[in-house]
Amino acid sequence: MTGPIRVLVVDDSAFARKVIREVLQGDPRLEVVDIARDGLDALEKIAQLAPDVVTLDLAMPSLDGVGLLKALPSLALAKVPRFVVVSMAEDDSDLVVSALQHGAFDFVHKPTALATDRLFDLREELRSKVLAAADAAGVRAAPAPEPLAWPSNLALTKRQIVVLGASTGGPQALTQVLGALPATFPVPIAIALHMPVGYTEALARRLDQTCALEVVEAHDGVELRPGRAVVARAGMHLRIQRGSPPVGRLDIRPFDKPHRPSVDVLFCSAAEAFGDRCIGVVLTGMGDDGLVGARALHEAGSVVLTEAQSSCVVYGMPRCVEVAGLSDRVLPLDGIAQGIRETLG
Repeated sequence: MTGPIRVLVVDDSAFARKVIREVLQGDPRLEVVDIARDGLDALEKIAQLAPDVVTLDLAMPSLDGVGLLKALPSLALAKVPRFVVVSMAEDDSDLVVSALQHGAFDFVHKPTALATDRLFDLREELRSKVLAAADAAGVRAAPAPEPLAWPSNLALTKRQIVVLGASTGGPQALTQVLGALPATFPVPIAIALHMPVGYTEALARRLDQTCALEVVEAHDGVELRPGRAVVARAGMHLRIQRGSPPVGRLDIRPFDKPHRPSVDVLFCSAAEAFGDRCIGVVLTGMGDDGLVGARALHEAGSVVLTEAQSSCVVYGMPRCVEVAGLSDRVLPLDGIAQGIRETLG
């Protein structure tokens, strides 16, 4: 990208708009091209100005942030901007998760809802995530998945568990993959996703509402059974413990992992518990979490699938696994569920 990154600031608070504008314009790589006071105002300015990135408040009059994301396809834009949500934390967790499912790149916590200088505390996080969003591929939000038809004899599959890992872009990717799986899915699913504390419960709840599968946030000792997907609780590692049925164990150790939950920890525990009877899936995300775990699965004889660059929001985690020669199949996001089905068969 040549020239500064062009940013549109969307917030119904005049003070928040002022702070976000000053924070972003303090970085010479960023240029705030305009502000918008609500979702309807933002849609017009997105069409007029074609910004690279939009910082988006969620709770706004006229049209809120999630409504804006849902309405975006109607603009038929040649270039779709990336969205970084700037919102309160716990109070807006369901709205934030919904925004991520509808294509938002990432989110930043407002430290306060009040018009105080504490809003400047988001300076470094906001700048870094706007820069990362500008570098990310402009992948459009995927359409709602259609559940695949699954033959009944998959209950006899050799594979005994599916483990998935994701980071940036993960909520949208998981919505697509899990939404294509049936309630009769023959093995349990365990998921490690990089999210802040307080958000994985909301994500599991929303996925449970939209998928045929049962989706729950992990608790220590949670049963892993066919037809159920377990989402690791943010702030805790999820390990698989062999048993009848197998269970998920939560632990804050190891401490040397940059993410908790760690995809590596989940994948390595699955390889230890099930050997060659696992399917590992590495979806969109920054960094290399999942590389060590994919190697453990590969060496145990299990199958590893990775998301293709063409559909990744951030082609980081899958790329590391592929470059290391540990991916058995590279598939676009809308082909991952089919790939799981074929591997089970």
